[in-house]
Amino acid sequence: MKKQTFSCELADRTLTVEIGKLAKQANGAVTLRYGDTVVLATATMSNRKAEHLDYFPLMVDYEEKYYASGKIKGSRFIKREGRPSDEAILTSRLIDRAIRPLFDHRIRNEVQVVVTVLSIDQENDPDVLSIIAASLALSISSIPWNGPIAAVRVGNTKKNLLINPTNGQLTDSQLDLVVAGTENKINMVEAGAQESPEKDIVTALEAGFEEIKKIITFEKEIIAQLGQEKAVLELTSPNSDFRKKIEAFLKKEGLAEALYIKEKSAQHARLTEIKQALLDFVTKYLTKNEEEAAGRTAEAELVFEEALNDILHQRVLEEEKRPDGRALNEIRPISCQVGLLPRTHGSGLFARGDTQVLTVVTLGSPGAEQLIDTMETEEKKRYMHHYNFPPFCVGEVRPMRGPGRREIGHGALAEKALMPVIPNKEDFPYTIRLVSEVLSSNGSSSMASTCGSSLALMDAGVPIKKPVSGIAMGIIMGTDGKYKILSDIQGPEDHWGDMDFKVAGTKDGITALQMDVKIDGITPEIAAEVLQQAYEGRMYIMEKMLEAIKTPRPHLSKYAPRIISLQINPGKIRDVIGPGGKVINEIIDETGVQIDIEDSGMVFITSENEAAGKKAQEWIENLTHEVKVGEVFKGKVTRIMNFGAFVEILPGQEGLVHISQIANRRIEKVEDCLKIGQIVPVKVIEIDSQGRINLSIKELENSQA
Repeated sequence: MKKQTFSCELADRTLTVEIGKLAKQANGAVTLRYGDTVVLATATMSNRKAEHLDYFPLMVDYEEKYYASGKIKGSRFIKREGRPSDEAILTSRLIDRAIRPLFDHRIRNEVQVVVTVLSIDQENDPDVLSIIAASLALSISSIPWNGPIAAVRVGNTKKNLLINPTNGQLTDSQLDLVVAGTENKINMVEAGAQESPEKDIVTALEAGFEEIKKIITFEKEIIAQLGQEKAVLELTSPNSDFRKKIEAFLKKEGLAEALYIKEKSAQHARLTEIKQALLDFVTKYLTKNEEEAAGRTAEAELVFEEALNDILHQRVLEEEKRPDGRALNEIRPISCQVGLLPRTHGSGLFARGDTQVLTVVTLGSPGAEQLIDTMETEEKKRYMHHYNFPPFCVGEVRPMRGPGRREIGHGALAEKALMPVIPNKEDFPYTIRLVSEVLSSNGSSSMASTCGSSLALMDAGVPIKKPVSGIAMGIIMGTDGKYKILSDIQGPEDHWGDMDFKVAGTKDGITALQMDVKIDGITPEIAAEVLQQAYEGRMYIMEKMLEAIKTPRPHLSKYAPRIISLQINPGKIRDVIGPGGKVINEIIDETGVQIDIEDSGMVFITSENEAAGKKAQEWIENLTHEVKVGEVFKGKVTRIMNFGAFVEILPGQEGLVHISQIANRRIEKVEDCLKIGQIVPVKVIEIDSQGRINLSIKELENSQA
């Protein structure tokens, strides 16, 4: 393909698309530039159908390259990029969630989308650009896909919305919202907010959606010129005769009744039993050999899933009947408990229906902050949330390895939800780590983690500004456009429903959003309805949480470390550290505390023992005390000269008592009155232009006479 370049204005910058220069062997490849941020998106599809899979095998990878920002990886021993950072994983999920709904779920050919960041200017975030680039790569390729889509970021000032704000503008923004969609619907939302009212979120969604339409018009111009003919794939699609036999079998077995068993374990057991009976039926009666059986069982499983999907849609749309019998806006039974664990710094147990999450707080010194070193940033992180989803929480057996993309994504969402209420470092200098252990799951464990985190933080005595609650909303959409909104979705409604819209916030506004769909999307008007119904659900959940604990405990756990904060003159930092760290190491060895010093002169002393902390504080205050004329000290004579004696009034600080200032009478020799090591009261009478301190014993005696 001959190299071609296209451009359009997006916000106040130029979006440039280049096709036909890089990655020519991919099915589709696009280089996209915005400012000095450049990403390459490729889309590739295998030629053969992957046999026996019961899902669409889509892989999305976002590749961070340190050279993009002119950096060499910080590790001393490993310089090659390795495991993706959490930020890279979250961006991969962002792209995946936007493009996946527009694929035919019956495809079994492997599809891989890879977005590589080639250059980054630190002002224009590659994540939104990556979604647009992935859309174009898929759209001009031969890969069947029902795009294009586009994405924008929306921020705000006190007066105006900002479309695709720079990283600098986001610093002062109360909203960081990424919205993606087609020209007709919104199909993905990700947001962090500083307690934004629902109406402000809807306004931002509407503004973002209008910008999406403009970008898609631009994409369509490119696709019209360069788009390839789409491949015709062999889909997992049973013929009508086979489908009818499977549907009749499932009806006879009572599939609809099984889906509407209220108790989860009983429901799961019965659905598993029916599915196994179906596969046995197909193998025994509808196939002739093992090879045919393999293909037919995959088709039967597809019909099984589609039948459950149809049952749920029909009953919710026509009868407003949910599998567990709840009303559409009804929340499952909630229980909350705090202070479960005797030696942790804080704990909270949140249960909603069959979903149960235990969150534990650990408080550490400022030095325990996490160092973040990525392609884009080098920073410290003092508040973090980690989420674990062990196999037993859904009654499964599988190897337990490191956190997967799902765990990282859910942890980041809960972390984002609580971020606006975490106290600032000046008021609460602790490093805060939350860990949510999902003990049982049947829908929205990430929002249960958010609720459990609020409980645990208050139990730990962390002075959060307000508690945060969260809820997962769903939708059932009919082919005729009719829909029903569901509050607090559980497993079947998430799996066979059409949307998972997570909303978290305080009583005063939204702090985090995340929306995924399995359909082509929803309109801003529907989003407004969802947010209003979510608010009512969040407030109900909040009431239940506050029954367990209303405000943060007034005191920290006795097992939590104590931190003493003090501000010193930055010029005195070297006095605390000493040559080669000699002084600070002496303090640490003597008292057993941890000491963290910032360039601003802020000192944090962390200790398990209050007395040891006070001792270290006094030591540092003495080291950094700036002596003033008129102050009185008890000092130790360190040196005796012919003209006077030097007295140490503070650690490392000496002053001179001239021989004329020792007594009210004439003294021939200093040694007649003073000895080395003697403790004497002295008064500061002068600090000369060179900072030298002059002391007097005589004046102090006269003032006391």
